[in-house]
Amino acid sequence: MRFTRRDFIQKFVVFAGSLALPKLSLANWFADDFSHRSINATLAALFPEQQIQSSRKIFLKLPRIAENGSVVPITITSSIKYIDTVYILSEKNPVPLIAKFSLAPNLDTFIGARFKMQETCNVIVVVKSGEQYYKTQQKVKVTLGGCGG
Repeated sequence: MRFTRRDFIQKFVVFAGSLALPKLSLANWFADDFSHRSINATLAALFPEQQIQSSRKIFLKLPRIAENGSVVPITITSSIKYIDTVYILSEKNPVPLIAKFSLAPNLDTFIGARFKMQETCNVIVVVKSGEQYYKTQQKVKVTLGGCGG
């Protein structure tokens, strides 16, 4: 029996499709974190029964006044050792969790991003180091909303 190019393409498409299924299920797994709810409900869902300590070892570079809420730059650095996860949240966004970064714990923490803010509120950054959680926050005044306003 001959193996044609058409046979190869059909088998490849089936194989590639089987690889995509785990990625789809992974996307559904994160959908719960990024859902419409209040900041308190989001914090309770992300960090159930966890004590989150305030820390001065997390440094945020954020504008005090964001003239356009649809493009707010943020830079996060920290002197806390062995950070493996960084969460960025905005108190009054329809979806409070803006981003979740997984890092190799032996790397220095440096994250730069841009995000949308609906209105003036606190931006909260939570980092996980081992089994400990630390946070810092900064208020950003938004003059022109970015989440539909």
